[in-house]
Amino acid sequence: MHRLVVPAFQLNRKMAASGGEPQILVQYLVLRKDLSQAPFSWPAGAVVAQACHAATAALHLHRDHPHTAAYLRELERMRKVVLEVPDETTLKLLAETLQQKNIDHKLWMEQPENIPTCIALRPYPKEEVSQYLKKFRLFK
Repeated sequence: MHRLVVPAFQLNRKMAASGGEPQILVQYLVLRKDLSQAPFSWPAGAVVAQACHAATAALHLHRDHPHTAAYLRELERMRKVVLEVPDETTLKLLAETLQQKNIDHKLWMEQPENIPTCIALRPYPKEEVSQYLKKFRLFK
């Protein structure tokens, strides 16, 4: 089996549709805000760990995609955006939308409780996925 591997510098040469800027890859993470509030009241470290698990899983699952490979070749230039959703229902609805639109992602389920906690997309050019994420604000 042969794979086409596109070097990072070639991906960066591709120009974004909106102008002449190089294509910037971003990994989006979407965390449940309610996990840090009552009745859950998870400590900050536990919530951050959910995002770490989801990000690592998404990168691993999509490691052969040219965008992921390019993103990982430039470790010092990684960009992540962490957004929040209010609750489990909103997170699941977003996961369904991403699935329907064929947006590569990982819905992280905390075990053994089987609680959906975070969605991580593989690295994408911002303009390819922003329409699905623009209604969510930065995690606080």
